[in-house]
Amino acid sequence: MRASPPFLYPSLQSPFVAALSVVSIVTGASICVSELRGENMAYSKFAHVVAATSGREKQWRAGALLPSRVGMLVAYAPALLAVLASFPVLGAAVGLRGRLLSATLAVHFLKRVLEVLFVHRYSGSMPLASAVTVSTGYLLNSVMMIYAQHLTHGLPDPAVNLLYPGVLVFVIGAAGNFYHHLLLSRLRARTGDSGGKGYKIPRGGLFDLVACPHYLFEIVVFLGFAMIAQTVFALAVAISTTVYLAGRSCATRRWYTSKFEEFPTGIRALVPYVL
Repeated sequence: MRASPPFLYPSLQSPFVAALSVVSIVTGASICVSELRGENMAYSKFAHVVAATSGREKQWRAGALLPSRVGMLVAYAPALLAVLASFPVLGAAVGLRGRLLSATLAVHFLKRVLEVLFVHRYSGSMPLASAVTVSTGYLLNSVMMIYAQHLTHGLPDPAVNLLYPGVLVFVIGAAGNFYHHLLLSRLRARTGDSGGKGYKIPRGGLFDLVACPHYLFEIVVFLGFAMIAQTVFALAVAISTTVYLAGRSCATRRWYTSKFEEFPTGIRALVPYVL
C-alpha cells in the first residue's frame, strides 16, 4: 500500500478508479483549453451561438436541439436519480461518511433541478449532444465518487478528518451558488433573444468583483465533496471542476466585454482581485 497524504484515504483503489481519476483531470483541462479558445460548451448564454445559426447545413451540423430548460434537466436529472438510488443499493455499508457524501450530492443535484424548473430563465435551444455530454460527466463523476467511497469501507480514517468541515464548506458553496443564480435570474429580461439582448451586466453580491461568482461557489461545492469523501477520485473531480470552470469563467468574462462596452475592466473572471 502506498503512503497517502494525511488528509486522504490510503491509495488502495482499483486500477479502474485510478485511471478515471486521471481521465477526470485531463478532461477538465481539455475542456478548459477549448473554452479559452472560444470553442464553448453550448449551454447557458453560449447556447445562443448554436441556436442563432441559420441555414439547413449549419443547423444539421449543430445536431438535434432541445429547449434549453429541457436540455438542462437532461444534464442534471440522471445524476440525481443515480445518487438517490445509491441509498437503498449500498445501504449502511458505506458508513456515515458515505451517507453524507451521497446526501450532499443528492442535495446538490436536487437544487440544480429545482433551479432549472423554478429559478433560471431560458431562451433559445441547447444541442442534444451538449446536454448528453454534461449529463454523462455529472452522472459518471457522482457514481464513481460514491463507489470510490464504498471501497474505503474498513480502511482506517485519514489522520486529518475533514468530514464535518467539508459539510460546512458544501453548505457555504451551495448557498452562495444559489444566491448568485437568483441574482442572474432577476437580471434576465423576460423576453430574451438569441443575440444576448436579454442579458444585462450582473450586479450585487460578488458580481461587483468577478464575472462568475456562481462558478466560484460551484467550485466550493465540489471542494466540499472532496473534503467529505477524502478519496483521490473525489479530489480529482474537484480539481477537474476547478480547471474547467476557470476556463468557462474567462470565456464568460470575454463574452460580457464583447457585448457591453461599459463592462468594468476591474472585474475579474472567477477569483476577486486574482483571476
